[in-house]
Amino acid sequence: MNIDYKLIGGRIKAERNRRGLTQENLAEKLDVSVGYVSQIERGVTKISLDTLAEISNVLKCDIAKLITGTVIGGENYMSAELNECYASLDKRDRQLLSDFIKLLARRM
Repeated sequence: MNIDYKLIGGRIKAERNRRGLTQENLAEKLDVSVGYVSQIERGVTKISLDTLAEISNVLKCDIAKLITGTVIGGENYMSAELNECYASLDKRDRQLLSDFIKLLARRM
């Protein structure tokens, strides 16, 4: 399994923008250069877990969100993964899965 640094960088950029921070603001808070932040966001540099943890602290977001795009236990946890799996199924298997989910939901 390969780590998609470009995808992680895109999530960092999106979260930074959501927080109303510029690359300069983030760089200052991390005590790194603006160029380094730019490289992280473009995925051209491999980011360490320590740096990723620092970024998640500065952005006040769960590190899992930056890595996977979801927060474990969050409202949309696993929805992207489930949608991808569902899309890979043929029509018959989609119906079987739908029936199974309905059955499971009735048990709860």
